[in-house]
Amino acid sequence: MTARTLPVPDGLDGMRVDAGLSRMLGLSRTVVAALVQDGQVVSDGRALGKSDRLVAGTWLEVTLPEPARPAPSEPVAAEVVEGLTLLHSDDDIAVVDKPVGVAAHPSPGWTGPTVTAGLTALGLRLSTSGAAERQGIVHRLDAGTTGVMVVAKSERAYTALKWAFKQREVTKRYHAVVQGHPDPSRGTVDAPIDRHPRHDWRWAVVAGGRPSITHYDTVEAFPAASLLEIGLETGRTHQIRVHMSALRHPCVGDLTYGADPVLTTRLGLTRQWLHARQLGFAHPAGGSWVEFTSEYPDDLARALDLLRGDG
Repeated sequence: MTARTLPVPDGLDGMRVDAGLSRMLGLSRTVVAALVQDGQVVSDGRALGKSDRLVAGTWLEVTLPEPARPAPSEPVAAEVVEGLTLLHSDDDIAVVDKPVGVAAHPSPGWTGPTVTAGLTALGLRLSTSGAAERQGIVHRLDAGTTGVMVVAKSERAYTALKWAFKQREVTKRYHAVVQGHPDPSRGTVDAPIDRHPRHDWRWAVVAGGRPSITHYDTVEAFPAASLLEIGLETGRTHQIRVHMSALRHPCVGDLTYGADPVLTTRLGLTRQWLHARQLGFAHPAGGSWVEFTSEYPDDLARALDLLRGDG
């Protein structure tokens, strides 16, 4: 059995235990109801019933059944769990291909599935380092951004990878389709980012913000847009989206940061065209360099085909 301790986010306050826990863990309500019925969901020492109500700020102790696990140190063939594709797993790391609509970890107000819950459902043990709701998480992708992401399973991996990300020793390559044609076609955006002064849910280039550096290179140009390869030196929230918007070339489909809604609709997009294409780093066990690549998901591939057809 696998025991997990989870905080109840503000957004789930007052929700029934079975419904709220289903959202927190990314599991079906049937599975959660069975856990509750078996007394495997506890708060303040009391086993909860499925119709009990969640209270924001309290902690839940959930005991999950442990599925059969792959042999240690052997990569796992790609398989999908709750929309999450596991590209690789060994004693130290799990590498996933994150789909759209999945957050890295639980957070206040988030009611959808998470990477941590998906890996737990698969039977993987994650590092216990870090805050309880972020255990194993060494970097994040926005819920609306797809692509490759690494999670620490061992404590040594957590320490090594956190340090590598902090020291900018990790290669992060993104692909983005932006409106128009950046000039120059290859360049660097070095502009500080902080919360938007008027909109709490947005970020912006702000004097005195945190240093943020983005490198971009045009891979392919279309009449209305450009496909860019982007490398990050820093990893600020919404960094690529904010920097591209500041250049007046927002990511196609990114209505939050100024994208054209007409083009967004024509391409059938419901989110920004932004994909974490490749991730490379020194493996925590032995230091050998490893790289993982993610293919474009269907919605981004279709939009790209439509743009290519415009030519």
